[in-house]
Amino acid sequence: MNLLEKNKVYVNSGNICLAAYHWDKLDSKKESIVLIHGYPDSAEVWEDVAQHLKSDFNVIAYDVRGTGLSDIPATTQEYDFEYLVQDLSAVIAKLSPNKPIHLVGHDWGALQAWEAVLGDRLKDQVASYIAMAPSADHVGWWFKRQWAEKRYLSVIKRMVSSGYMPMLRLPVLPEFTWRLGLDKVWPKAVGFLEKTQVSANSTQVRNAISGLGLYRQNLLTRLYEPTSRKTSIPVYMLLMNQDPFVPVSLSLGMQEWADHVEYDEVTAGHWGILSQPQAVAEKIKGFVNKL
Repeated sequence: MNLLEKNKVYVNSGNICLAAYHWDKLDSKKESIVLIHGYPDSAEVWEDVAQHLKSDFNVIAYDVRGTGLSDIPATTQEYDFEYLVQDLSAVIAKLSPNKPIHLVGHDWGALQAWEAVLGDRLKDQVASYIAMAPSADHVGWWFKRQWAEKRYLSVIKRMVSSGYMPMLRLPVLPEFTWRLGLDKVWPKAVGFLEKTQVSANSTQVRNAISGLGLYRQNLLTRLYEPTSRKTSIPVYMLLMNQDPFVPVSLSLGMQEWADHVEYDEVTAGHWGILSQPQAVAEKIKGFVNKL
C-alpha cells in the first residue's frame, strides 16, 4: 500500500498546510518517531523504513513544505530554517501533543532537525535525535578550519564532491533540467547508486523544483557564518559509510555540538533508507529502546 493511502493528517503551520502521515493507529503507550525527508524526496521515501518500525513505535512522517501534498511557500524566504523548525514543532504538537518524540533526519531533513535541537530549541518536544548528516554549522566550521590549517587539497576535494549544491542555487537551469525529464531518470539513477530497485515518486517534479528553495535560502548563511550552538538532547549519528555526498569523515567531531553523541554506521550509500531499510530501522530501534 502506498504511503499516500496511509493515515493522513493536515497540519497548519503559519500560512502553510502540511500533509503528515502515520502508519497504523497512534497509540499513546508507544514511543513516537518522526521522520524528516531530504531533497528531492517527499515523505514517501520513508515507506520501507516505517514498515520495519511501525509494530514497535508510532511512526510519523510529513511532506516538508513545498513537497508531496504540502503547500508551496509563496517566496523563497519562506524556506528559511526558522519556518522549517516551526513546521516540525507544529507536526509534533498535532500528532504527539503530550509526549516528546524521537527525531530522525535524512539529508536536508537532517539539517532541519539540527536547527530544531541546537540550542535545545525544541527540547520539550524532542527526546532524542538520530542524525544521518552533520549540522550545517559543523560543515561551515569544517571548511573554515581546513582552510585555516592550509589543508587546501582537502577543501578542494570536498567542494568538487559537493559541486552540485551551488548549481542548485542557479536561477532557471535546475527547474529546466527537472522539467526536461530528469524526474524520469531519477529513480533509475538512485537505484544504480544504491544497487536496488527504486520506485518513482508520485510528486517528483514538484518535490525537486519547490525544494530548490532549501538551497537558495539556507545554504550560504550557515556555511559562511556558522554558529557554535550545542544541544543537551541525546544524538545518534547514523551514517551511511558508502555515501559519496556526505562521507563519514565529514561527520566526525559532532561532540562539539552535542553533550551526548554516539556514532554508528550502515553499509550503504546516501539513500541507505531505500537500499537498507531494515538495517536502518534496526539501528533506530536499538538506540530508542536503549534510551
